Amino acid sequence: MSVEQNIKNNSFLITGGAGFIGSNLVGYLLENGAKKVRVLDNLATGKLENIQEFKSNPRFEFLQGDISNLEDCKKACIGIDLVSHQAALGSVPRSINDPITTNVVNISGFLNMLVAVRDAGIKKMVYAASSSTYGDSPVLPKKEENIGMPLSPYAVTKYTNELYAHVFALNYGMDIIGLRYFNVFGPKQDPFGAYAAVIPLFMKAAINHVAPTINGKGLQSRDFTYVQNAVQANVKGLFSDCQGHEVVNVACAEQTDLNQLWDYIQEIAKIELAANHGPARVGDVEHSLADLTKAKSTIGYSPDIKIKEGLKLAYEFYKTN
Repeated sequence: MSVEQNIKNNSFLITGGAGFIGSNLVGYLLENGAKKVRVLDNLATGKLENIQEFKSNPRFEFLQGDISNLEDCKKACIGIDLVSHQAALGSVPRSINDPITTNVVNISGFLNMLVAVRDAGIKKMVYAASSSTYGDSPVLPKKEENIGMPLSPYAVTKYTNELYAHVFALNYGMDIIGLRYFNVFGPKQDPFGAYAAVIPLFMKAAINHVAPTINGKGLQSRDFTYVQNAVQANVKGLFSDCQGHEVVNVACAEQTDLNQLWDYIQEIAKIELAANHGPARVGDVEHSLADLTKAKSTIGYSPDIKIKEGLKLAYEFYKTN
């Protein structure tokens, strides 16, 4: 059966579906004929404007609720076939400033969702894991089985998610896939706020012709991943034949440092503007690059859009929004 036919035959719950990655996934599922797409979001970081375009679709449903409330999670799972759990409090700096809230949302909320999915008898759950789990391991490229010690409260929560998913698969016979995202970017990622990610900040700077500030020397590198690659990984994960618990990298296997990133964006925006440099950020991983071997063999993942094409698409979005 084709992916499109599989989508048409199923009802989906997307937690955090008013957020950046979640709303892009919602759009893809609705465009491809999903029987139902329900979003659970408390709008703490998600935005109603991200899902406004779906509200007239009779196959779309918005449930305002909180994953830290078990009853909200159980209600959201009623009549659902497949779950993509995207709800979380992101950002390393946020977690350093407020580790308790990050823990409540990312660990207690995740546990609530596991229990709700288990009790509803849902056949598969995919969740947003993170490359932050690799911690202080210096080995490149990053392979799923080789992790170091976490460097931030956020990383601790994401690693704990993997441990909980493992024991739920082991003890309750659940099929669960963790997607270790590597710096996902693209349309609907918020360029405003204290914890905005680097690419939307750089995009905003380029459009407004204001020099951005790069943390440290700008030599820290990332495997920047366009959001449609993350959407693809979610869909392929949900319809894979994986059993038990598996964790796979979701990235492009391309290494770009922050100075190069700003050069790419200047080229796209047709500007020349030297960046400022500020202090290095506490809790940051120095270098990140994914090995995609397991992702390809386990769920058939292969990135469709590499960084330069993704940056062009993202720039067009920010320029017109």
